[in-house]
Amino acid sequence: MRTLLAAPALLILTLVCGGIVLVAQLLGIPDGPGTIYEKAPRWWAKGMLLASGTKVVIHGEERMRTGEPRIFVSNHISWYDVLVLVAYLPRYSFVAKAEIFKVPLFGGAARAVGTIPIERENRKAAFQSYEEAAARMKGGRNVVVFPEGTRGPEYALRPFKKGPFVLAIAAGAPIVPTLIHGTIEVLPRGSFWLRAGRVDVHLLEPVPTAGLAYDQRDELARRVYDRLAAAQQSLYGIASPALPGAAAPSDTPVVRAG
Repeated sequence: MRTLLAAPALLILTLVCGGIVLVAQLLGIPDGPGTIYEKAPRWWAKGMLLASGTKVVIHGEERMRTGEPRIFVSNHISWYDVLVLVAYLPRYSFVAKAEIFKVPLFGGAARAVGTIPIERENRKAAFQSYEEAAARMKGGRNVVVFPEGTRGPEYALRPFKKGPFVLAIAAGAPIVPTLIHGTIEVLPRGSFWLRAGRVDVHLLEPVPTAGLAYDQRDELARRVYDRLAAAQQSLYGIASPALPGAAAPSDTPVVRAG
């Protein structure tokens, strides 16, 4: 039943909210805090959450609104992870897989609101995406990344890619480890059948990056991973494997914040 309600809602909300954003862009309306580029995605996401009967509870909400750009590093287990973060995070840019930009209307609207495409299989192009994200942060935006890369089939964390942590060091921005729980029950990977449910979003204690050097990216990734894993174990009794300690290849490009 929820799927039957949500499917037309998705179509209507995408047409309306995406159309509004694209028209605003054509009219030359500038981006900025509180503009349509920030409001329309929130309307879209909250409309979808309402249609699917999804209740979202934010823990640590004060860590969203600090006045300084932050990088929200989140686990990723469902397409609904995106919805819950879009609905509540303030002024952000997502780093998202390039494939979504090929979807008619949705892709153009996603780009218009500041979503940054990333080609996960092309390392050089991926790091160029992180350079763009660093530049967006200088303009006052938060950045949202899923360091596992793709959605997982279960809540246990998977190894992190290094790019988001190179970005954080280059930008000197604190990382907010973000733990999402409940979206597998709403919409698991590989399924199109929605179920009403509750999703909890835990914004954990930020991890500072000021003063860190590029060669400390693995250490930073481990700190964020460990913080998320410890919270998941404490809150939900879910254990994650230890993060592999292999260093990134020496030819990994450097992200610059300029």
